[in-house]
Amino acid sequence: MKHRTAEIIREFGPFPGIDDIAGVSFGRERVWFASGDRLNALDPESGVITGSIATAADAGTAFDGTHLFQIADDAINKIDTNTGEVLATIPAPGDGGHSGLAWAEGFLWVGQHRGRKIHQVDPESGKVHRTIESDRFVTGVTWVDGELWHGTWQDGESDIRHINAATGDVLERLQMPSGSGVSGLESDGGDRFFCGSGGAGKLLVVRRPGSDSE
Repeated sequence: MKHRTAEIIREFGPFPGIDDIAGVSFGRERVWFASGDRLNALDPESGVITGSIATAADAGTAFDGTHLFQIADDAINKIDTNTGEVLATIPAPGDGGHSGLAWAEGFLWVGQHRGRKIHQVDPESGKVHRTIESDRFVTGVTWVDGELWHGTWQDGESDIRHINAATGDVLERLQMPSGSGVSGLESDGGDRFFCGSGGAGKLLVVRRPGSDSE
């Protein structure tokens, strides 16, 4: 397993009126992040919030290329990005305490924080197809180039992990610097991870190691 210190290459925020950042997603050249009572659209080049959607948004966020999906308590809402309308709702899996959310391969991937699990969920029915176990509290979840990554944050320590999606084995760890933690997590499809920082109220950008990194 590779183990290195996460390289934070940029920080956005804190933002006025936003005390906590939870879910994070990326789409249409915008970073979407959840802040309790709304979803915010941020330009990742300028760092300016260009719009927002008023909706319950207390945990993971995902984007399927057309719609946003947002965890709200024990449900996952499918949201129209233009109007903010909730188009459909499915139950969130497990017994509560949900965290990260990602879209990949036609499924939603749902982190269960203290349950230390990631569930592969049908976005139409909410049916759980399988569950991946972790040995730490799970925060954000993302897929990039066929790789499953997730954040952890427990006992004052946080990291970003590349795991084997079939077995849950950890293949690589990016240890966050002391005082920094990962709540939401999303890749831009390239060399950047966008990370919520919980109550710090900032959006962190972490360099994703290249496939040839040692």
